[in-house]
Amino acid sequence: MTSADAAASLRSSVAPANLPLVSALLACAIAQFLKPFTTCIHRLKDNKWDSGRMLGSGGMPSSHSATVTALAMAIGLEEGAGGASFAIAVVLACVVMYDATGIRLHAGRQAELLNQIVCELPPEHPVANVRPLRDSLGHTPLQVAAGALLGCIVASLLRCTT
Repeated sequence: MTSADAAASLRSSVAPANLPLVSALLACAIAQFLKPFTTCIHRLKDNKWDSGRMLGSGGMPSSHSATVTALAMAIGLEEGAGGASFAIAVVLACVVMYDATGIRLHAGRQAELLNQIVCELPPEHPVANVRPLRDSLGHTPLQVAAGALLGCIVASLLRCTT
């Protein structure tokens, strides 16, 4: 066994077996891990640590965007941009990111407004004691862009290690 064969064997045993899947999952995990930190920095006035942000939707960076972008990027790096897998991944990424900044963002804003209206109701109103709606559903374009950038970086770094 030559040293080149040993290096190739070591590289294949250390490198992820499915680069697109590992890239997508790792990008998602990193994005979710970063959310409490970015929320704390964003809300300096109350400086409140919210570890529940790691499991929630919405916030900076978008884990959905990071996931689908890492998937598309890893497929593109492995198989090239001419394949059907890459085309499917890019279309999926576009749909997910459009949904995050469109429908989900506006649904979150409507939930925030409805929560405010319910809080202003008199206590005897039948809807006054309803549990508040989740209002952190979607993402701003900056949050989506940050997630997409994170996904590209994760896929590129993982590709460089193989």
